[in-house]
Amino acid sequence: MIPDLSQYSDQDLAALARAHRDDACRELLRRYKTGVYRLIVKHIGDAEEAMDLTQETFVAGFSALNRYDGDRPFRIWIARIALNKCRDWARRRRVRAFFSRALPLESAHQVASDVPSPDSEATDRGELARVRGAIDRLPQNLREVLLLRGVDEVSQAETAVILQVSEKTVETRLYRARTKLRELLAGTSARARG
Repeated sequence: MIPDLSQYSDQDLAALARAHRDDACRELLRRYKTGVYRLIVKHIGDAEEAMDLTQETFVAGFSALNRYDGDRPFRIWIARIALNKCRDWARRRRVRAFFSRALPLESAHQVASDVPSPDSEATDRGELARVRGAIDRLPQNLREVLLLRGVDEVSQAETAVILQVSEKTVETRLYRARTKLRELLAGTSARARG
């Protein structure tokens, strides 16, 4: 008889997964895949890339299970890995953008993507694109706190653990992020009117 792993704790599942039990990995994936995907898509704004990064997150997590501390929630541990994958993705994207601008104009079409983003395809989603653009312009430390606390509704304590900062730092960064976001949005709406 196959045990019902849905009743197992994250720590027990991690121990089983370390013992090469695929069913334990599947259960951890089932529990946390949606949350990790939401976290990633909100950070990078690209649904297709977020699917790939979600998969990369779990592959990296499962291969590093020996470093998982069972005293902490698995959700926080896997969220930290996801956040690192988002940072890596952003760095790779900046490098690609740099090289696409550095190429001669006649060869730039080989590097640049001509696929429009989902936000630009729908005119009724213009406001979403404007907000997303303003969030993207926030410094990384403010953007991460804003997305974790304000969008994903991760607790202040969990956000502090994920970002490896104090809860007071989370509170301060969230205040600064919201203030800066209001300024950015006020600036874009003023430019749109002018």
